[in-house]
Amino acid sequence: MSTLYGDPRTLAAVLKERLDRQQLILITNDAYGKWLTGTEWPTDAHQTRDAASAVGFLKELDDAGLAARVGKAVELIKAGNGTEVYKAETARIDKEYSARPRAEEKASGSSGGSGTLLALAAVLVLAVVGAALLVRRRSPRHTAFTFPDAVFAAEEAADEAGLRSRAAAELLALGEAVEHADGAATPGLSRALDAYDAADRVLDAARGLPDLVGVLALVAEGRSALDPAPGIPLCFFDPRHGTAVRRTTWRPLGRRERADVAVCEDCGQALRTRRAPQVLAVRDQGRTVPYFEVPAERSLWAATGYGSLLSGTDDTLAARVGAGEFSRARQQSEVFRDHRPPAR
Repeated sequence: MSTLYGDPRTLAAVLKERLDRQQLILITNDAYGKWLTGTEWPTDAHQTRDAASAVGFLKELDDAGLAARVGKAVELIKAGNGTEVYKAETARIDKEYSARPRAEEKASGSSGGSGTLLALAAVLVLAVVGAALLVRRRSPRHTAFTFPDAVFAAEEAADEAGLRSRAAAELLALGEAVEHADGAATPGLSRALDAYDAADRVLDAARGLPDLVGVLALVAEGRSALDPAPGIPLCFFDPRHGTAVRRTTWRPLGRRERADVAVCEDCGQALRTRRAPQVLAVRDQGRTVPYFEVPAERSLWAATGYGSLLSGTDDTLAARVGAGEFSRARQQSEVFRDHRPPAR
């Protein structure tokens, strides 16, 4: 079986198809090395989702490696008490963090609860019947493994190249839509043109996945402006999920702050069941973090949630880019990178 990259849901579907099994349990781990996600076919009869998620909250596994975490997940799946453990551990974590004094919360920085918002990376497949396990490493960023720098570069380059092509194609399509729009019947035509211009500027200056995702968000903003009934932005957690289906109030586990964000169907379902949505992860200070944990002054995308945190009237992504916020955030990021102390 070859190593697979891309959307975790696609990965799971491809693995199931290749293995050609009707009864299957799939466990994946994220790029951060701590959190597991479980999927089971045909139903979640063994509480696989909750069992895999619960592992990341267990104190005794804080410093454990991948093998120990997977072993615990398998233990919970066999015992059939994954949901019970998951609910108990998340309630404990939420109670402990919510009870912290605000001063302590500020001192601890932003590395707390929303670290649960993670993406998938490595793969473990278990047959529902029998004890045979097949383990595939997927993420070269997992701290339990060492990979040559060339592997990092190859994966990032492949992801970026594909997204750049997609962003360019969507920008072209928006340009054609703007060109053929009836100005008299399209009140938002000028906003759509502003979004097109902003997306074009960002695409030219894009230096990695976060900026290319920003192009997608700007294109979506332009298309929304052309629509007589403007929609909501792309999914807050990862705009690559597509147009959001609703807005919802979100509070990261262990945090007091709440935000009104746009979510796709899958992320909305994850929030309703107190699970971790799949998020766009970026590199910051040598760490892989959810994009929204990058300080706002260094990322227009973190400051705006790719449009999800904006009012949507005069405050738009295109307006922010036009006002120079994208360029200023880029400059701040470069200054920080050039002057931050070397890693110990």
